[in-house]
Amino acid sequence: MSEQPTFDATGKLSWSGGAKFYWQADLSKARFVVFVGANVFEGNYGPPLRVGWITERASHGELEYAVVDPRAQKAVKGASRWIAPKPGHDAAIALGVIRLLLEWGKVDTRFLSAANKGAAKAIGETSWTNATWLVKLKDGKPERLVRASDLGLPKPKAKVGDKEVELDAPVVLAQGRPVAFNPNDDNQAVFGDLFVDTVLQGIPVKSALALIKEEAFRHQVKTWAALAGVKEEDIRYLAEKLAQYGKKAVVDVHRGASQHTNGFYNCFAWFTVNALLGNVDHQGGFVQASTYDITGGKAGGPFVLSKLHPKPLSPFGISLIRHDVKYEDTTLFQGFPAKRPWYPHASDVYQEILPSAAQGYPYPIKILFHYMGSPAYALPGGHEQIRAMLDPDKIPLIVAFDIVVGDTYLYADYIIPDLSYLERWEFHGSHPSIIWKVQPVRQPAIPPIPEEVEVFGQMMPISLESFLLALAEHLGLPGAGPKGFANGMPFTHPDHFYLKLAANLAFGEKADGSEALLEADERELAVFRQARRHLPPSVFDEKRWREAVGDEGLFRRTVYLLNRGGRFQEFPKAYAANDLVANRYGRQVNLFLEKQVLSLNPMTGKPYWPLPAYFPPYQDVLGRQLRDPGYGLTLLTHRSILQTKSRTISNYWLLAVKPENEVLLNALDAERLGLKDGQLVKVVSATNPKGEWDLGPFGKKPMVGRVKVVQGLRPGCVAFPLGWGHWAYGAADLVINGQVVKGDPRRAKGIHANAAMRLDPYLKDTALTDVVGGSVVFYETKVNLLPV
Repeated sequence: MSEQPTFDATGKLSWSGGAKFYWQADLSKARFVVFVGANVFEGNYGPPLRVGWITERASHGELEYAVVDPRAQKAVKGASRWIAPKPGHDAAIALGVIRLLLEWGKVDTRFLSAANKGAAKAIGETSWTNATWLVKLKDGKPERLVRASDLGLPKPKAKVGDKEVELDAPVVLAQGRPVAFNPNDDNQAVFGDLFVDTVLQGIPVKSALALIKEEAFRHQVKTWAALAGVKEEDIRYLAEKLAQYGKKAVVDVHRGASQHTNGFYNCFAWFTVNALLGNVDHQGGFVQASTYDITGGKAGGPFVLSKLHPKPLSPFGISLIRHDVKYEDTTLFQGFPAKRPWYPHASDVYQEILPSAAQGYPYPIKILFHYMGSPAYALPGGHEQIRAMLDPDKIPLIVAFDIVVGDTYLYADYIIPDLSYLERWEFHGSHPSIIWKVQPVRQPAIPPIPEEVEVFGQMMPISLESFLLALAEHLGLPGAGPKGFANGMPFTHPDHFYLKLAANLAFGEKADGSEALLEADERELAVFRQARRHLPPSVFDEKRWREAVGDEGLFRRTVYLLNRGGRFQEFPKAYAANDLVANRYGRQVNLFLEKQVLSLNPMTGKPYWPLPAYFPPYQDVLGRQLRDPGYGLTLLTHRSILQTKSRTISNYWLLAVKPENEVLLNALDAERLGLKDGQLVKVVSATNPKGEWDLGPFGKKPMVGRVKVVQGLRPGCVAFPLGWGHWAYGAADLVINGQVVKGDPRRAKGIHANAAMRLDPYLKDTALTDVVGGSVVFYETKVNLLPV
């Protein structure tokens, strides 16, 4: 699950044709980058690779970049400009930039006019947009896309599977004439008129780009700047630089923009800037990740995961977090507002799992299996996540899998020991910070720390996988056992599964085997064995590993892969002709989101807005603007390179450098409030006026930290870095089977202020949420600092 579903949902709806994608700047070739809420030097999937590109290229004058962030993160040092907006008002800056690009005629009209795949092909582009597609208006507002049937136009043909069908296709004006077309037809090139505002057969219509222009021209640039709390000059600077570098200019967006009540539209507005520049799939532009297939699906073998289970079950019903379903289409519909939000266009809504289960909405559960997470620590309003776990009448049984007794799994009924990253298999995929096609393979490197268990007559380390296999053995479930796989091969050990993924990767993505890796020779096999000589048979048994793959040649190819730690594209092959990247998105970019406007917000009953737009932040799920009189500072949080996760507190090398974190406060605010550097303060808010974590049976933990007075923070904001202030994870004494396991108070030092983050007044048990994109809100709560 993810804490950033808004960022994912924006990519899913506007950039990915329904798939979940991340997008980032290609820093190897970009000339100008705007980092919006992207803490590239300390988090943001970036320091190992991205910092190298930034520092080296910036030092040689090959790259300029600006930082848009209320806090002066480390990247500010080399930035050409630091812009510190009011938290949550990012879309206002983006719309100001869009207005200027349109005013100056600096958008890529050639790219934007391409209405389908054939048009993109004709102009040497890989992707296209729906910028010129016509939108039907009702009462002056967008209702849906215009279709061929609306205007009595001939319906183009399209192939769906083996059949040819007629499409009630979208429509553009092509030199003033309405044309219906197949968006995915690569033989017919359709170019549309950009700014359309007319009436066709009595139907008022506008092009998507005309509607975007309306949104951007809703205010003057100086008004957009005032809404965002920045200077007009700042917006003009960004627009000038983006216009100067065109396709080699790019906006790189991350959590700082997305985790607000209006986060979806913050991201969408900035993504639209990239589309207007036409930088999609271009070197130095907006690019996606590309990974080699491990499922066997592309090549049709050797082990197609979708066909390996002998009696597969298909998912059915509604998920506990109510994603990918329209509330109004369900039998649970009881009018508006719903009891809790539904997320027809989002997924991975992490904050909803425990509260939904505790409320029994949309249904109660009996057992919760929870794997390698810490919502109580990681999420805003985490004390409510704890409360959801305390009543066994609501969630009768919680089974967790982890390597420690963490701040959340402290409340589990059972914790099944799991394996650390050095002991386990993992196929990581990739991220757009890497423009090469890759698939690293993490393999067991050390003997297992937990005890071994026997399942299906085989010894293996206790872990999530061994537990699931043992459950299958006990219940006699199909899909596991001596002939567990559909092809008759055994599935009695985790290796039997993971080696098949590795074999698929070694085979490649062509059915004829032309992409298969080389077969390991005897020298490679010797290296392979020697590298694993210290591992016990429960982890490495060459006979079992060969049994998992079967074919000798394929096994040797798999050894060749494992000896190299994965599959990695050759360095030069990431770059293609015509200034494009080799690993491309190559699909439609949506600037008008018809799926949005055809769905109803489950809390208001109104259609979702389908265009980039500015909405004020700090609203509840019903869309009501919140006011917290008496609380005057906006609480922010961020990552420090010295504690980037909830689980890095166990690293004593890092703790030696920075034993505790601090509460960052601008010098002007410190003077106004009479607070001094190093002074202890308690963080309080409207929904946590006591300023403490309620840990249930484990007592209370005050949110107290030391003030650090700084210049590099927008006045009116207060911030704390993540990672300190634990109450478990080895921070406190535990009694296990009557034995006291002593805690280390060093792990409890510092402040963790997520419990101060504002709860939604309608839901009451969950922090503020972006109802459109699904993210929980990290950056909007109004707080006070009370001297201790």
